Amino acid sequence: MDNKMLYHIGFSKEDLGKFPPEIALLSGDPQRANFIAQTYLQDVRILSENRGLHSYLGYLPNGKKILSATSGMGAPSLSIVVNELVQVGIRQIIRIGTCGSIQPHISVGSIVISKGALCRQGAANDIAPVEYPAIADPFLTVALVKAAQELKIEHYLGITASVDTFYEGQERTNSANPYLIRSLERITEEYRRLNIFNYEMESGMLFKMAGVYNFVAAAVCAVIAQRTMSENIILSTKDLAINNAILTAIHAATNFQLDQILT
Repeated sequence: MDNKMLYHIGFSKEDLGKFPPEIALLSGDPQRANFIAQTYLQDVRILSENRGLHSYLGYLPNGKKILSATSGMGAPSLSIVVNELVQVGIRQIIRIGTCGSIQPHISVGSIVISKGALCRQGAANDIAPVEYPAIADPFLTVALVKAAQELKIEHYLGITASVDTFYEGQERTNSANPYLIRSLERITEEYRRLNIFNYEMESGMLFKMAGVYNFVAAAVCAVIAQRTMSENIILSTKDLAINNAILTAIHAATNFQLDQILT
């Protein structure tokens, strides 16, 4: 297995060196994975750009070896990437994503750190039953919260709605399909009343896989839309929000030591 190149991610465990990393920063957007690697990591090496699933190996400023990798969009793509990352030895994953706030007090430009997910994802049912909890690792999640506090970044810790589709599944009607099936009409208001903070498309799958595969996972998402006001992404603050999420994840990854917790 160590010398086998994984079909989708395009590299093997051997490519990670004699002392392979155990932690990965996972972004849906390959450009974000590249930006993280080129901006925040040292001695960066491209592992693969296969199928648009870009992966980079580098070092944090404290010398910790780390991956910056791409999950692609949505739960099915993420499930493939995460399975193969675990096969090459990754044991800790921080998702760095984007999201839309569904609570009026959570502003665009801030970040949401997920403590768990309402997982409305068909692909996740192949990993575990619907009832199986989609929960972030508490220790890595606290590390993200502490990082945001130390960096003085506006942040919120709460439950995420993780769904399969960007338009209909998030109750968007300003699209090619202005009609929703009845079960999705007013679903955002229902989630708001359930004290769910945000919409995104990957964390539920990631958390279920972490539970089943026995690895550590957490998620931090940049708020780029305020769904109590509009369906639109706010481009003027998008880069700021994403950078806040990246900085939080980098700071947490630098300071997180799983072996200290387990011992």
